[in-house]
Amino acid sequence: MNVNEKSITLFRDAPVSKAVFSNIIPSIISMLMVMFYNLADTVFIGQTKNALMVTAVSLATPVFLLFMAIGMLFGIGGTSFISRRLGEGDYHTARRASSFCFWGGIAIGIISLIGIIIFAEPVARSVGASDDSLEFTRQYLTIVAFGIPFLILSSAFSNIIRAEGHPKIAMTGMIVGNLVNILLDPVMILMFGWNVAGAAIATVLGNVVSAVFYLIHLISKKSMLSIHPKHFTLNRTISLGVFAIGIPAALNSVLMSTSNIVINNVMSDYGDMAVAGLGVAMKVNTIAVMLLIGIGTGIQPVLGFCFGARMRERYLAVLRFTLIVAFITSVVMTFVCYTFAGPLVRFILEEPNAYSYGFTFSRVYILSGPVLGILFVMINAIQSTGATIPSLILSISRQGLIYYPVLIIFTHLFDSAKMAAMSQPVTDYAAAALSVILFILTFRKYFPKNKVSQKI
Repeated sequence: MNVNEKSITLFRDAPVSKAVFSNIIPSIISMLMVMFYNLADTVFIGQTKNALMVTAVSLATPVFLLFMAIGMLFGIGGTSFISRRLGEGDYHTARRASSFCFWGGIAIGIISLIGIIIFAEPVARSVGASDDSLEFTRQYLTIVAFGIPFLILSSAFSNIIRAEGHPKIAMTGMIVGNLVNILLDPVMILMFGWNVAGAAIATVLGNVVSAVFYLIHLISKKSMLSIHPKHFTLNRTISLGVFAIGIPAALNSVLMSTSNIVINNVMSDYGDMAVAGLGVAMKVNTIAVMLLIGIGTGIQPVLGFCFGARMRERYLAVLRFTLIVAFITSVVMTFVCYTFAGPLVRFILEEPNAYSYGFTFSRVYILSGPVLGILFVMINAIQSTGATIPSLILSISRQGLIYYPVLIIFTHLFDSAKMAAMSQPVTDYAAAALSVILFILTFRKYFPKNKVSQKI
């Protein structure tokens, strides 16, 4: 049995617990590395004792998320499409979809790089940079722009490679790139004294290493996918198949980035220290969020394969087991992040006013914890079916249709930074309820009992 046959066998025949943990553990580790990677810049910049630099990195984060959203477009869309095609046994179309995602990501990455370099200062202003933090923010954005094509590729293929049954390779690529960033941060920020520029350079190099690692795998005999230009196509079936799920997934990331920009502008009314505190609170909350996202994204290839193979009972068994794991993890991480909010924030921020904001916001944001696991699993379960409209509805609701009305109501009713931050957990509970309803409707429509294989 070759490597590819073993991957398919894991999806199709392995015990449910083995199929789940074999895929979610590497994904969780990858997401935790992303967390450390995202924390690294803020932590080491925090050691400069300059809160304006922390503010600059916090302000630049939503812009960074926008380009990760492009990677998600190809990554989540490609994963859903490719895993379903593999479940159907259509390997040729899966290879063509992989090449489409690669070259599409490259093209958009280069265009984005040029755009950020030209418009770095207006972008910095638009995300809420004050006169004091403008130069730091502009400098960080300009340097990070050179890593955008690599960021898109690493973000996309850290997902797509899981679709072919190689979660450990996907994990390793993420770990290697993030370790490079984490190890270079103290050297470039503190030892060389490059401050914000050093953080940006470390970020770029980390993304380059991660992307190169995935390229080496994709051109090897271990991969059943392809990035060869001869397999590239603008075929309607492939492009629409990828974008049908990729665009809603990307919209979710775009709206998340946009909502971050909006809340940063709201907090700017309370001063730069409030913005710095919010940025750090989001980083602390990321400890739980990234772990739970890892569970959701890790299980999507298995669910997608089961959907493509019409294995309804196995699909449900995998989903039930994953939801139990996600809920237990959610409760544990909520307790950890709430209990240790103080030390975690103080590790980054020492300025008393900024720390006070950071501590308060951290405890507010983690109130979402108990339902986040269910939310992220449901999101990926819907995406695994290729259902465009439910995916779109959920994507534009959490950080858009639900979040903005809640934020507007809270900011008008309460002149309080804490209550403005409270709009996020209120939104998350509403989004979790919506995700369950949408999944039930989607599953009944796209997975009827009369067209299935009963193998578990």
